[in-house]
Amino acid sequence: MRLTVLGKSPAWQDAGGACSGYLIEDDGTKLVVDCGSGVFGKLRLHVDYVDVTAVVISHLHADHILDLVPFASALAFAPRQQPVPVDRWPGTAHPARPKLHAPPGARESFAQVCAGSGMPAAHVENAFALREYDPAEALAIGSLRLRFAAVPHFLPTQAVEIASEVTGRRVTFSADSAPSDVLCEFARGTDLLLIEATLPRPEREGPRGHLTPAEAGEHGRRAGAERIVLTHVSDELDADWVLAEAVEAFGSDAVVIATDGAVFDL
Repeated sequence: MRLTVLGKSPAWQDAGGACSGYLIEDDGTKLVVDCGSGVFGKLRLHVDYVDVTAVVISHLHADHILDLVPFASALAFAPRQQPVPVDRWPGTAHPARPKLHAPPGARESFAQVCAGSGMPAAHVENAFALREYDPAEALAIGSLRLRFAAVPHFLPTQAVEIASEVTGRRVTFSADSAPSDVLCEFARGTDLLLIEATLPRPEREGPRGHLTPAEAGEHGRRAGAERIVLTHVSDELDADWVLAEAVEAFGSDAVVIATDGAVFDL
């Protein structure tokens, strides 16, 4: 199983970067987890978008879904997707239509995003095979098996476990989350914990929705993760400080900060 970071920025993109998006490849299966701003262009650097098996969305915040719109545009309008010959493309009666697994309420949210940007409301739904998943159910996508666990954020959000049926290896993605006992238990013994570390300090007021690097490291230690990859971290934070905070709390130097294009083999 291979994890490629397509984008690791928080809600505002790093210089030259992309918001949340990750590619998981396993035994021919190509799964995209989240598809935030800038992710589609990064995806094209690594795989052909028509070969994507499925996209899974953790929650419906803009920085995790907005590049579904250009992805849908490619599926709808690209020359190779047309029923008649265009340039060197012969035409096809079977254009690619990847599966899109998204949380309850996604159909309405996608329609609002599309209509608000001047696209047909059903633009995303027509381009993908959209299904609103039940977080209590497991998903089978090619050789991968997915489970979900609700984590505390500002709207309903699911952490995602991705396990290979071929090797048994596991990646656990925290999505966006405040401190969470549920997340620690859900990630118990995972091979790689991809965990957000957004904040230099806890929120000063109001409900919490994100972790600090130290809290991310602590969650990895409590989960007994083999290694952790910190994500959702702005390039405006000092990377050495972020890493030191997480390493101290994790109790091991098996910690890295995600960078766009980074590859992790399990």
